[in-house]
Amino acid sequence: MRRADRLFQIIQVLRRTQKPLTADAIAAELETSKRTIYRDIATLMGQRVPIRGEAGMGYILESGFDMPPLMLTPDEIEAAVLGAQWVMGHADPALATAAKDLIAKIADTVPERLRPFVLEPASRARPHFRGSADALDMVQMRAHIHAGKKVRLCYRDESGRDSERIIWPIAVGYLEAVRLLAAWCELRSDFRSFRTDRAVTAEYLDEKYPERREVLRTRWRKTLAWEPPTDA
Repeated sequence: MRRADRLFQIIQVLRRTQKPLTADAIAAELETSKRTIYRDIATLMGQRVPIRGEAGMGYILESGFDMPPLMLTPDEIEAAVLGAQWVMGHADPALATAAKDLIAKIADTVPERLRPFVLEPASRARPHFRGSADALDMVQMRAHIHAGKKVRLCYRDESGRDSERIIWPIAVGYLEAVRLLAAWCELRSDFRSFRTDRAVTAEYLDEKYPERREVLRTRWRKTLAWEPPTDA
């Protein structure tokens, strides 16, 4: 690995963790020596990269540090393109278009030597979603998720019975054959997962739900160990 690439990778390793990392841990991940890591971190500090810590105690990258955009490795490019391919084949039309635009932007921005990783990737995702089409306006739904607003949903279960409930949408999950909308359901007073192809109608309300969005998401994540029930 070139030294310039190694310096970049040290920053990447430190960016993804909230706890101090020792030189031993960094050296093990980058397959180099601890002494090399000490030298490289000293170089980065000399270049005003805000790394805090010392030998034996561990290092952490302080918040607020930004890097030039699209300094991507070949593996990062492959990962981004593979993810974008999957979105193009599985998500709603707005996200599929955004994914196509993302690939084009990456191809236009990376150095010429890395362009084959964008245009001729070694990995491919299935091009077409094989499940039922969304019965929801997913652009509106994503906007309400980000805004923390309620949705009035008319939902049809597997027996064909319709019910109306107010939900607090949290996230959309993309499975192989169905898409699930995770939400807090006021009718059930619990978290529920709704198949998007079984939604009959949805009214996107201006009313925000009373709980802070990040708190609700934290509570929801804790339920994932046992998987919240689906309103079949």
